[in-house]
Amino acid sequence: MNLSTSPTASSKRLSSYLAAALGVMIAFPTLANSWEGTVGAGAAYAPDYLGSDDYDVQPLPVLNLTYGDDLSINLRDGIAWHAFRQGDWSVSPYIGYTFGRDNKGNISRFDKVDGGATLGLRVSYQQDLWRYSVAGSTAITGDVEGANFTGEAALRLPMSERTLFTLTPSVSYSNEKWTESFFGVSAQDSARSGIAAYTPDGGYWRVGVSATLSYALTQKWTATGFVAATYLTGNASNSPIVDDLGSDWQGLSGISLTYRF
Repeated sequence: MNLSTSPTASSKRLSSYLAAALGVMIAFPTLANSWEGTVGAGAAYAPDYLGSDDYDVQPLPVLNLTYGDDLSINLRDGIAWHAFRQGDWSVSPYIGYTFGRDNKGNISRFDKVDGGATLGLRVSYQQDLWRYSVAGSTAITGDVEGANFTGEAALRLPMSERTLFTLTPSVSYSNEKWTESFFGVSAQDSARSGIAAYTPDGGYWRVGVSATLSYALTQKWTATGFVAATYLTGNASNSPIVDDLGSDWQGLSGISLTYRF
């Protein structure tokens, strides 16, 4: 579970993304039998925005689709084409989405940061129970600019026939422009809110870990609980949005119910 954005910084956009992905299946009925995956919904207790220390309960759609070994669609990683597979290695260009920021609470007088599409490339390696991946993406639409890079190691540990535990430590780096999109305070924002203006002079690192515990209620239905924590550093942590108004520690917890088809 990634804390790079609040899971519902825009639930409407999440719903639109879900509808668009399902529309792919509807648009190609002759391929329907080749699609597999899970759909569902849940709720998360999460920060209002990245860097906030105010939390609330937010809806969380769940979507994971695959088309053979060639294509995958999910709300976290976007639409990926697995262009190269060799043994345990895969290389996948993808189209993703960064959700921007719906300003509320302490930053309600700031300009809104509209999300947009991203283009990226992910390289993955499977080794026994671990899957390692590195990815880089750049924003191509919306108010977010710059690039973001992430590396993670995901452990999938079956605990019984019905129970699966996952543990995913991760580290990411956002360059200066990406950092400014979320943590900069413009002169206009400062004048409206009274918060000191701030322009990052570089990027920042973010480290985190997430864990999930899934239990198969039936062959089709699965209940999942999850927790995650992320720590913001550098130019993100030094921003008044975090240092004065929020917290460099970000937490997340929640539950979901999914249906496999």
